[in-house]
Amino acid sequence: MSLFCSLVLPLFILLPLISYNVYGVGINYGTIGNNLPSPKKVAQLLQSTIFDKVKIYDTNPEILEAFSNTGIDLIVAVENSHIRNLSATQSNADKWFVTRILPFIPSTSIVTIAVGNEYLTDDQLLDHNALLQAMENLHSVLLSRGLDRKIKVSTPHSMAVLASSFPPSSSTFATTLLPVMTSIVALLADTNSPFMINAYPYFAYRDNPSMVNLEYALLGNASGVRDPKGYVYNNMLDAQIDAIRSAINALGYGNRTIQIVVSESGWPSKGDASATNENARTYNTRLIERAQSNKGTPMNPKDRIDVFVFALFNENKKQGGISERNFGIFNGDGTKVYDVDLSCEFCSNEKFGGKIESSLLKSRGPSVWCVAKPHADEKVIQAVLDFCCGPGGVDCREIDENGDCFQPDKVYAHASYAMNAYYQMHGRNYWNCDFKGTGLVTFSDPSYGKCFYSHQ
Repeated sequence: MSLFCSLVLPLFILLPLISYNVYGVGINYGTIGNNLPSPKKVAQLLQSTIFDKVKIYDTNPEILEAFSNTGIDLIVAVENSHIRNLSATQSNADKWFVTRILPFIPSTSIVTIAVGNEYLTDDQLLDHNALLQAMENLHSVLLSRGLDRKIKVSTPHSMAVLASSFPPSSSTFATTLLPVMTSIVALLADTNSPFMINAYPYFAYRDNPSMVNLEYALLGNASGVRDPKGYVYNNMLDAQIDAIRSAINALGYGNRTIQIVVSESGWPSKGDASATNENARTYNTRLIERAQSNKGTPMNPKDRIDVFVFALFNENKKQGGISERNFGIFNGDGTKVYDVDLSCEFCSNEKFGGKIESSLLKSRGPSVWCVAKPHADEKVIQAVLDFCCGPGGVDCREIDENGDCFQPDKVYAHASYAMNAYYQMHGRNYWNCDFKGTGLVTFSDPSYGKCFYSHQ
């Protein structure tokens, strides 16, 4: 049965102040297929799952529009082919940002720009310094616009950036990459941005099935693998993460806070002897459980590791072997490739209109805002704006021409600011964010730069 039939959430379920002790999970949303649902349907699908972060591989405007005011954070990407241009001048980077990103914020919560994908280990891309310069230029653009705290700049690497990944405690970056990796890590540390790694135990097992234990690769080897320094690893993914940590430390950044994000990890359901539905289900179930647990690694038990599962859909037009086209959890029609629990405790209890359990009404805290629906009728939105800034009593000076929230100069952006102010003034009841059906409550802070959206 297709999931799209029952995934639209009533707005009122978003209104209470809710929290979870379980952390959300990220998902990679690739689009190299001719049988995939529209971005709008994808956004609806994800709002009823545990996935609260989405990573895409470009800046597709249809996707950015579809995810506006959903409460889902997005990582967008600069394609490898565009890096040289962005590295040339800051002006080029600014033009890219103004065209690709600025029209969609703050209603779309863009939190990271991923510059390229595995750029340093692509044999066709030899200008390593172009990657660093493009990252620096984009950060400078964000800094100049007051957006550097909201949007971070990073780049996803493959495990091939390491000289060796085992033992984890003695791993270092490949000698040929040391100069550029030193500069990239320095930039990430200085800008409080994450180090992104695409880590796939699947490939390690596929290439060496006689040397790698399958359960260890599937994140479930209870006996463990021992590092010479005493760390015990019950799964390969933790060992890969700690190998990256050791390489960062070897550059002299062990005393700096650099978060490691697993930007891709998954297991295919088809393509070779180990690419089966059962193995894919086992790996991704355990990967999701690991992401939600807020557990660190043997080397850093207190570190929280954000994980982005690869991938949302099977992509039938992707190049490479059969397995490359079969990493998806879903088929293009919205049915699951295999059974994996993606239910969200908050979403699953209410998506059919039921009440929220009182035990959940505890700690998500007061951070809730009201914004304009992105597809609402513009005439109605304008009327709502006029009401809020007139009889509604909202102080709208911040969206005047000299105000901090004037840009972007769009009625939806201005209305969102005014609607939120009205909503906060009147007690944050769900009817205070109705506005003739044009308002939407969100847990994603729409503030940006110097523009602050109030909340109680």
